[in-house]
Amino acid sequence: MNFQILVSVALLMVCGVCSGQVTFQPKQQSYESQGVVFDKEFTVDLRVLQTNGFTLGFNQGKLKTYYKTPFYHISIGELKHIKEFRQQSFESGGFNGFGNNQSYVFGKKNNLYVVRGGYGQKRYFTEKAKEKGLAVGMSWEFGPTLGLLKPYYLDLGYPTGNSNSSSRTYRAERYTEENHDIFLEPSRIGGAVGIGRGWGELSIRPGVHATASAHFDWGAFDEFVKAVEAGFMVDVFFGNTDIMVEVEGVENRPFFLNVFVNLQLGKRW
Repeated sequence: MNFQILVSVALLMVCGVCSGQVTFQPKQQSYESQGVVFDKEFTVDLRVLQTNGFTLGFNQGKLKTYYKTPFYHISIGELKHIKEFRQQSFESGGFNGFGNNQSYVFGKKNNLYVVRGGYGQKRYFTEKAKEKGLAVGMSWEFGPTLGLLKPYYLDLGYPTGNSNSSSRTYRAERYTEENHDIFLEPSRIGGAVGIGRGWGELSIRPGVHATASAHFDWGAFDEFVKAVEAGFMVDVFFGNTDIMVEVEGVENRPFFLNVFVNLQLGKRW
């Protein structure tokens, strides 16, 4: 009788231990049932290719679902006229802010720097986002643009002494109606002045912009963002951009269309 009681008690203890093991065993859940692992992300846009100019951007996003991430965007960059071509000076005596580099852009009046801010959204189309594979989707963004026109200075050569003298004095000048002929005479140009000249003479051109791109993300919900985008960007300004001296075949337009490839790196938390 005592033996039967001991066996019964032992069986009850074993069952209790087994049931305890079952009770405290972590439940296996699918990745989807756990919800979105990260709430926010911060990324940097590095435009490794842009048809006219350059852009460096920053994005702050909130991961709403596996497939949708709204974000705020800010970027800085420069837009260039399609007719811009850098060439070497005929002269070697001109001075500029980069030492002996005598290259310049012929006919350029102003640099157009831009500051963009906007709202956008990133959407994924594939299930790979949950499996840490290649997630394919699209991204769009739009908002206001602040254009900053900075005068482009050249070292222009003026004869010294009498008119027969071959020596010249170089003066850093921006384009004006008075120096039009000299500004567009290659034999009188010593080269471009350094980028530091003209910041106190900025003029403003407000505008708007929009981008749309295909988005490819390796591990769309990993801690570190590693993505590539390819798409196009449109900038439209309320007024003449005035980048180039307008001569036959050269016209300034208030809109720019750029095709770009963007490397996007960042972190989620």
